Amino acid sequence: MGDTPHSIPLRFGDDPYVWACWLYYQDRLTQSQIAEAMGISRATVNAYLSEARDRGIVNIFLDPARLASLTVADEIKRHFGLESCLVVPSEETQPLIDRLGRAGALALQSLLKSGDTLGVAWGRTVMAVAEHLKMPPLQDMTVVQATGSTQSTFSYTPDLCSSAFADALSAKCIKISAPAIVGSPELARALMGETLIADELAELGKVNRIIFGISSLRPNSTIHASGFFEQVSLQHYLARGAAGVLAGRFIDQNGAPVDGPLHARTIGIPLDVLTGIKTRIAVAGGFDKVPALLAMLRGGYANILITDAATGRGILNAEGVAPARPQTKTPKRAQPIVRTQIKKFLNRPDDAVDEMLEGAINAHRRYLKPVGGSNRALVARHGPRPGKVGLVIGGGSGHEPCFLGYVGRGLADAVAIGNIFSSPPPDPIAKCAEAASGDAGVLFAYGNYSGDVMNFEMAAEQVEERGIKVRTVLTTDDIASSPVEDRDGRRGVAGNVLIFKVAGAACDLGLPLEACEAVTRKANARTYTIGVGLEPCSLPQIRRPTFELGPDDMEVGIGIHGEPGVARESLKAADAIVDTAIDAIFKEMEARPNERVAVLVNSFGATPMMELYILYRRVEQRLSARGIVVEANWIGPYCTSLDMVGASITIMHLDNELSRLLSRPCDTAAFKVL
Repeated sequence: MGDTPHSIPLRFGDDPYVWACWLYYQDRLTQSQIAEAMGISRATVNAYLSEARDRGIVNIFLDPARLASLTVADEIKRHFGLESCLVVPSEETQPLIDRLGRAGALALQSLLKSGDTLGVAWGRTVMAVAEHLKMPPLQDMTVVQATGSTQSTFSYTPDLCSSAFADALSAKCIKISAPAIVGSPELARALMGETLIADELAELGKVNRIIFGISSLRPNSTIHASGFFEQVSLQHYLARGAAGVLAGRFIDQNGAPVDGPLHARTIGIPLDVLTGIKTRIAVAGGFDKVPALLAMLRGGYANILITDAATGRGILNAEGVAPARPQTKTPKRAQPIVRTQIKKFLNRPDDAVDEMLEGAINAHRRYLKPVGGSNRALVARHGPRPGKVGLVIGGGSGHEPCFLGYVGRGLADAVAIGNIFSSPPPDPIAKCAEAASGDAGVLFAYGNYSGDVMNFEMAAEQVEERGIKVRTVLTTDDIASSPVEDRDGRRGVAGNVLIFKVAGAACDLGLPLEACEAVTRKANARTYTIGVGLEPCSLPQIRRPTFELGPDDMEVGIGIHGEPGVARESLKAADAIVDTAIDAIFKEMEARPNERVAVLVNSFGATPMMELYILYRRVEQRLSARGIVVEANWIGPYCTSLDMVGASITIMHLDNELSRLLSRPCDTAAFKVL
């Protein structure tokens, strides 16, 4: 094909075939109109469309993953008023960091010009862009480090990121000869007044394009690894509504700066200077970063976004925006959602949690009792004893029988309960720790959510001041919530149940605190969960679905807090749904023939046992076909999401120690091993 198309819009990557297909099948332009839009001949358009069908890009319709990504990109661009948005498909097998790095490099190749001054922030994703950046020679390029340096030794520090971009672009590199965070505001002012550093910072005013990532506030995020919180607690910023960190600056859910002890001690580009830069490219992905990305977009800090399809859908769902369904030449008419309000057994909706707890305590009084008259802190009647490590679990209500159903002999010693889908406050957690303590220390085990992390950490500080030693294990079994290289950033979901069981057995055996912590961490590392939702749940206060889901759709990778999944797919048969889940688990679980597993098929609240058994049937078929032995199984509602229709599949890869602990007797209201 002799003619060359016009510059390809960013959202189509570097693929003119996809661009042509989009214009023809989605925008419904004629081949003549496409030729004019793309700057090529009509014959070339015809050849593009024909070859796209031969390549399998289209088959009456665009390849679903690519088409979904384009649709999400268009909706994000429109909703937030961006100049452009590039969304990479989530279904690819390469690590997300690499895919975002390639996409970011592709964007820069189309944006950078000779004479540009590029500001560079730092982080794993930013460094991945630099590693994939291959540019034709440009003249008079300058790269400016956007923040001061850190003392950390990882491979994506501010100075290493700026150097990598300068090398890739053969550009002049201007670094900031000062730390990103200094010891006091007075020292920051003094350093920024030094001629050398002042001149370096002045170069940030010349930046006409900048590339940056966004850090979430989860425990293993880049901002934690940087050492920013060695002297300042994250709790200070979480308490003020911080949702993310951008170029070393904290922002809340609406994108407004969050003041705090680090603000006047930070050396680097101010947010008001960043927003004045002409081209502001944000590169970030991963479902855990949705709140931070949403804050960044609401604040207008980026006008070009590069992310992945699952994260993009999460952003739109959080905004209450449903991306338009791509249509072919014969569009399928969407059916209206009929249900508008859900009927529930309630008195006053605001009293639902307290009345539920009153009923649960009455029903299970032989297992548990309130601590100090508070129904939000419950202790086992036959659990804590002198010389035994106390196990404290907890989380929001709405997951019943998790968490209160697992308090009793051989399992948890105490549980702290919050409002619906909300962390319990520090006070009931501290009361639980004191009630569970047998002078051998206390083990905290709970799901990896920012509110739980903040409140359990505060409670740990309180009880340690009173002489009680505390160790913590965060559960991270949800394999859909973050890629495998970011295991520590995953959510804790139904796998909690099996992990708690192992922890409780270790404590009940009288193992020391360090050993209880170690085996609980091992149990968490060898537990894998993926969930699928068929209908959303509804909160007592509103009695309406928490999100919309079409009659022929399902949410894959769904959590337990009423949120959508990481991907929306067409509804499949039960065996196909199980195969999707098992295939994902097999990619991570290295179980060989004759090795043993425990299986939990969990209802999210409204899925009947009949359907759970159908799912389990296929789970065991797939495991047996690989020669893996199912040593133990549990089927039923163990970790729910109110009245959600859906199920999750959890597999724990056993060794001798985990097998022994999982089979040790326990007796609680919702979990018994005889």
